[in-house]
Amino acid sequence: MTSTGTPRPPYRQLRRPTTDRMIAGVASGVGRYFNVDPTLVRVVFAVTGLLTGGIAALAYPIMWFLIPVEPADAPAWPHPVAPGATTTPTWPGPGSQPPAPPVR
Repeated sequence: MTSTGTPRPPYRQLRRPTTDRMIAGVASGVGRYFNVDPTLVRVVFAVTGLLTGGIAALAYPIMWFLIPVEPADAPAWPHPVAPGATTTPTWPGPGSQPPAPPVR
């Protein structure tokens, strides 16, 4: 049966992108998945590695091995939305405006 409802964007997938990578793309993929800046993920990796004496740094090569590479024909991130669909920005960007103050 064919659905005629509103189109839904594809589900999030934890993938290592082929672009925007420093070493293997692990931090960039995790950042995209959780919708945070990949630089923040890289800093968290580094600080956690220092605080645990390097033991937490073992997580990086393990994630490198386990997280699949994004296919070359994958759409740009974030995935494009169907025309006419309304979206709310999840990150403040150049087109976003601050919320209006409450009316009393």
